Amino acid sequence: MSEAGAVARVALVLVSHSEQLARGVVELAAQMAPQVLLLPAGGDGSGGLGTSYERVEDALARATQDGRSAVVLTDLGSAVLTTESVLDLAEPEVAARVRIADAPLVEGAVAAAVTAHGGGDLDAVLASAEHAGSTFAPSAAQATAGTSAAQAGGAQADEALEGMAVVTLRNPLGLHARPAAMLARMVAGFDAAVTVDGVNAASVLELMKLGATGGQELTVRASGPEGRAALDAVVEAIEGGFGEV
Repeated sequence: MSEAGAVARVALVLVSHSEQLARGVVELAAQMAPQVLLLPAGGDGSGGLGTSYERVEDALARATQDGRSAVVLTDLGSAVLTTESVLDLAEPEVAARVRIADAPLVEGAVAAAVTAHGGGDLDAVLASAEHAGSTFAPSAAQATAGTSAAQAGGAQADEALEGMAVVTLRNPLGLHARPAAMLARMVAGFDAAVTVDGVNAASVLELMKLGATGGQELTVRASGPEGRAALDAVVEAIEGGFGEV
């Protein structure tokens, strides 16, 4: 994504040992978050595998222009070391607006980009990237904790519930990457907690993990100050097929 079209206040820098990998992740994430500045910093600068101090430095300088913050995602440990070296020599005011995510490169970039596109601040975008690491392989302890929390808070959730709807997914290809990203970005714009079949509708990865197929019924629940408006918007988007039907 070019600087001219970026409006999100948090940019992403993708540091990889492979130039092609970094550019490929940028291309993928840009499809889901077109208003986020995504910058690849891959390869050793001479066409080989490795990391380049100069490329990372240039990407971070561009990412933090105009007061933007930036989240850096890396593929291997030495990419982290290169990024840390750049930040050690950066102006303190710039370094303070940069975070290195402990997250998988691809999943973290997609999740973080969608959150940034939805208006998330630096902490929210970082948290989204780092949460991506556990989205597809939750531990037994996490599952147990989640079940206990749901059981303990069930009555409170019912009291706070603004609404529920059952809607049929009309997309022939189901809830794949594009509609999942559209839905997550939409939900992020509301002051509401929204779930689709029990997963967080603001998380593109959790929505994709559902594997929802065309013709499947989805249960949407929403609570919070803008719960009703969020519910209506989500139902309308799903019924409209996200422009694919």
